[in-house]
Amino acid sequence: MTNEQYYSLIQPYKDANQILMTRLEMLNHNLYNQEADPIHMIQDRIKEKKSIEDKLKRLNSKGGVEDARAMLADIAGIRIICYFVSDIHNLVSALKKQSDLVLIKEKDYITTPKPNGYRSYHVVFGVPVYYMKKKEYYPVEVQLRTMSMDFWASMEHRICYKKTRDNPTELKKAFCQYSEVLHGIEDSFEAYSEMYAQK
Repeated sequence: MTNEQYYSLIQPYKDANQILMTRLEMLNHNLYNQEADPIHMIQDRIKEKKSIEDKLKRLNSKGGVEDARAMLADIAGIRIICYFVSDIHNLVSALKKQSDLVLIKEKDYITTPKPNGYRSYHVVFGVPVYYMKKKEYYPVEVQLRTMSMDFWASMEHRICYKKTRDNPTELKKAFCQYSEVLHGIEDSFEAYSEMYAQK
């Protein structure tokens, strides 16, 4: 894939990302009728050229633009950091109610964490991008986490990702324990939030 092909490929994904970012900013201010914003932070990204090529290679593709469009649902991505798990479920529910967004894929790693303790909510939406004479849908992968889930994932990535360790089993066990501890702290804070919201 040439640089020119890459930049041509990612432009509509950038547009789809921006459209969904705008929706999320509106939901953040309106979801709870301005009593509290559910979103702590939003990050977005477009996959780099090398990352696209490497992933296509792992999928036994030659790495062309058409394969990238057909095989990859995460060229555009948004990460949403919420305060509580209930905020995540409310945001996902609100996005699903938007009639022009198409639900492509959904994985709930909060209810069923990964074996290493990873917790997050992944959903891919098809987002409409409008042109003069047509409309096309482009996938945007959305990852929703609480602040504690993001802290855990950042530390796990820093310490474990693509690194060879002498004690992988011990590390995995430790990170599972840390995930449970953070889960408990998160639940306690959410209980306090709900208690004081009722007063």
